[in-house]
Amino acid sequence: MSIRSARSRREVDPSIALPIQYRTVSYQIEDTIQKDATAQSKAKDAATKELSSLEWHTISTDEALRRLSASVTEGLSNEQVARRQKEYGRNAPSPPKSHALQKYFGYFFKGFGPVLLVGAILVLISWKPLGQPPSLANLALGIVLVAVFFIQAAFNMFQDWSSSRVMSSIKNMLPEDSMVIRNGVQTSLDAQELVPGDVVCVKAGNKLPADMRFLQVSSDAKFDRSILTGESLPLAATVNSTDENYLETRCIGLQGTHCVSGSCTGLVVATGDRTVFGRIAALTNEPKTKMTTLEKEVLYFVIIICSIMLAMITVVLVVWGAWLKKVHPGWINVPTLIVDCVSVAIAFIPEGLPIALTAGLTITANLMRKHKVLCKSLKTVETLGSVSVICSDKTGTLTENRMTITECTIGTHTITVDAAEDELEVSTAPAIAGMVTTGVDQVRAIAGLCNAAEFDAATMELPIEQRRVFGDATDQAVLRFSERFGSVHHLRQCWQKTYELAFNSKNKYMIRTFSMFRKDCLKATLSENEAETFHSGDVLLTIKGAPDVLINRCSSFVNNAGDVYPFDDEMRASFENVKNTYSSQGKRCILLARKVIRQGELHHQSGTGQFEDEITEQAKSGLTLIGLVAIVDPLRPEIREVVSTLRGAGIRVFMVTGDFALTALAIAQDAGIVSCSSSLVHDVSALHRDPADSDLKTTESRSSILISGPELLGLNEYQWKTLTQYEEIVFARTTPEQKLRIVKEFQADSVVAMTGDGVNDAPSLKAADVGIALGSGSDIAIEAADMVLLESFSSIVEAVQYGRVVFDNLKKVICYLLPAGSFAEFWPVMTNVIFGLPQVLSSFLMIIICCFTDCAAATVLSYEKPEADVLLRKPRNVKKDRLVNWQLVGHAYGVLGMIETIASFAMAYWYLEKNGIPFRVLWFSFGNLPGWIDPDYYAQKLNEASSIYFVNLVVMQWFNLLAVRTRRWSIFQHPPALNRDTQNLYLFPAIMFALSMAILWLYIPQLQSILGTSPVPVEHWFLPFAFGLFILLFDETRKFLIRKYPNGFIAKLAW
Repeated sequence: MSIRSARSRREVDPSIALPIQYRTVSYQIEDTIQKDATAQSKAKDAATKELSSLEWHTISTDEALRRLSASVTEGLSNEQVARRQKEYGRNAPSPPKSHALQKYFGYFFKGFGPVLLVGAILVLISWKPLGQPPSLANLALGIVLVAVFFIQAAFNMFQDWSSSRVMSSIKNMLPEDSMVIRNGVQTSLDAQELVPGDVVCVKAGNKLPADMRFLQVSSDAKFDRSILTGESLPLAATVNSTDENYLETRCIGLQGTHCVSGSCTGLVVATGDRTVFGRIAALTNEPKTKMTTLEKEVLYFVIIICSIMLAMITVVLVVWGAWLKKVHPGWINVPTLIVDCVSVAIAFIPEGLPIALTAGLTITANLMRKHKVLCKSLKTVETLGSVSVICSDKTGTLTENRMTITECTIGTHTITVDAAEDELEVSTAPAIAGMVTTGVDQVRAIAGLCNAAEFDAATMELPIEQRRVFGDATDQAVLRFSERFGSVHHLRQCWQKTYELAFNSKNKYMIRTFSMFRKDCLKATLSENEAETFHSGDVLLTIKGAPDVLINRCSSFVNNAGDVYPFDDEMRASFENVKNTYSSQGKRCILLARKVIRQGELHHQSGTGQFEDEITEQAKSGLTLIGLVAIVDPLRPEIREVVSTLRGAGIRVFMVTGDFALTALAIAQDAGIVSCSSSLVHDVSALHRDPADSDLKTTESRSSILISGPELLGLNEYQWKTLTQYEEIVFARTTPEQKLRIVKEFQADSVVAMTGDGVNDAPSLKAADVGIALGSGSDIAIEAADMVLLESFSSIVEAVQYGRVVFDNLKKVICYLLPAGSFAEFWPVMTNVIFGLPQVLSSFLMIIICCFTDCAAATVLSYEKPEADVLLRKPRNVKKDRLVNWQLVGHAYGVLGMIETIASFAMAYWYLEKNGIPFRVLWFSFGNLPGWIDPDYYAQKLNEASSIYFVNLVVMQWFNLLAVRTRRWSIFQHPPALNRDTQNLYLFPAIMFALSMAILWLYIPQLQSILGTSPVPVEHWFLPFAFGLFILLFDETRKFLIRKYPNGFIAKLAW
């Protein structure tokens, strides 16, 4: 297939699969913590409910020891261990439940499988022992039915070949032994022998064998949780709780994570399946139970067809039991009755549908791959066609993710980067240059130091803009900015990094601390006074992040000349205005600040958890604001057209971003996501808490709204319902947890697609009806997503188009299969039972139509190109717009089926009439023929009439194939050849295949005697062309009336 789209061919790496479920559960716990007890008790997920109620992280260590009757020095006694092993079992994950039997049972008995198997068994019983003498035609029919049963199962198996297997490789990720204190003695034990209450000693390099509450930790104890979180930065261990969320607190050690430095002692609080690792692994391995929209539609169709089929079989049985058996006992014996019932079933079931369905999805997935869209599941293809809401990320999705700093503000002075650079290089006015550049130097220094990006050494000779940079897009922009004013490499050599807190979407800032290594850059980094008083033991704290988070932590600022002044309300308002100006221009605003921490203010060594806590505390106040920088991330050139096209297709496109509200709104307006001016965009105040407060004017003008993440937290159920009715929405300042909430709220009435590329986006990607990851995204995001866009967001237009085409083409397939493969096959059986006529189409030839002559043509309909209006329609309403509605059934049975049935009956009985067997002697004859008709001659001519009926259907279906290619457009507007945009050249090989199948079964002498088939007179190959042309002309007239009168009566009958 291609990159990770071939997930079905391999076992999923647990280190990619587990973090998706871990993050989802963590966000759900965060959500329940904010709700009352009633809401918590209704938590859908048992794991979320149980983990939300745990208290091991919030109680004291003494209380934890008391609850588990354990001692730090003594551990547990042998008696306690024995009792707990009985109660809790071994500390090992339970093997996953084997659903193999259920899965394979589903392959064979899903859809029409049971009907085919029961039919095959009954027909074989009719052959032997009931058949007297045994009929070879029944044996052949039974064999074909069994073959179709297995072919259908094989296609179901292929379609479902995408189950991920995680548990099989989980055991390799858990430790084999551990150091435990028992009976006051430290001993090495098999990790599977651990029980709750055991006291475990952990040192660097060890994996945690169970979930444990830390009792004692060394100052440098750190744990790598990447197996569960997907984030590689080690976390410091603590004895006291750091978070209400059990999954996020650092006083709990989680099974499977490993100690990268230091040592600690922990109290085992959960083992085996009760550990977080065990719960997450089990959730990850659970099969998806939710049916896709396509599966629901196919099930609905199967139920309809099987209901009609059972009703008709009941009619046959009642007619036979109540009338024929008594009045015409010799007409239909038991074996014949069984074959008749099976024939009704065969007639009603379009056996080619499962094959055409799977082939169609595969064909569409391959076509989408050519447009750089990878579908990881065949069933997802159609779901995308139903999408009515797309929640799009901003950075890297709508924008190019190619960020550049355009200007910076130092004190009250705002200057472009180019102007600052020019003044540094060419200014001949030292006073002015000094006034500007001293401040610029300090901004440049903090930009270079508080930065996780690095230049690729191999590209250092190139111009700054052409150099390769390792790091995220924001850091890249800030690093290039810093390099323009001097060497960042030299700057970093002067300062030795002692601590780093990486940027995350929760804190919205990053911290780096430094100690002085050389004095070269001291004056360029700090103000003159600070530089003079900075000593070798002092620490420089640098911080970079969101202004709304950091501005209230500042107590001073650097002015244009590089001097430090108190940060009063006037300056705060000035910076707020600058920030709002940048944001309203669609620019991302970053605040740079620093703090000098004197040697005596810190009491712990760098590298310890306590040092990190002290730095975090120091960063909460007393910062010096160095400046603001404005970052531009240009919109992708194709985005406006993409948004406009999706809008035209009736899809609401929302922006979900972590940026400021004004920045997000400006970019949304530029992209066309918001079409009105800023003054007309609603805010949270438009969402009334009570229906009684909503006035008619507000209700009618629900066009655009801008809402931030913190505001979402306070919305009640009615406000969420109101919010989901807006046409244009920008969600600003959102966290990954809120993304998940947004998806779930919109899923109540819409089919939601969500884009994302980060580890933290994985839960919302997995929860969405269609999760869409970019090819440049993280492995975890790609694993969680259903679809991957390899190049750009513009591919989503093709994806939506082909998603809709899948549904359209499936309707065409069904409309093609039902007339001949269902309706026209059903009436020969019913006329045989009720009117005493001979069965003018043999049961064997019915199967040949369903599984051979029609199947190939139905499959190639999946290659049909999109009709011209496919992206001008509204999305399909999954609750109302069915795959098979009454209009389609009415057209397939009442129009096409009726024409084909009447024409085929007419040809068959006209042939008998010409050959001396008048219709009047067959009508209500129930096998009692006049003596002047020779039985052998009659049987021969009946076989020929049956073959004529068969050929008539096969040929008329060729014209039906050309008619159902389009739902509204003429064959001249959408020709099958000579136009690259509409042609489907596979139609003609499919027609030739149907012809060859007809010749195969009718013209091979060895098969004729067994199957009761016969060659057909040449005129009966050409007469059906006239009937076929009538179907085509009739359908062209119908489509013309639909196009001319789109609201007329005919249009309402259109399928």
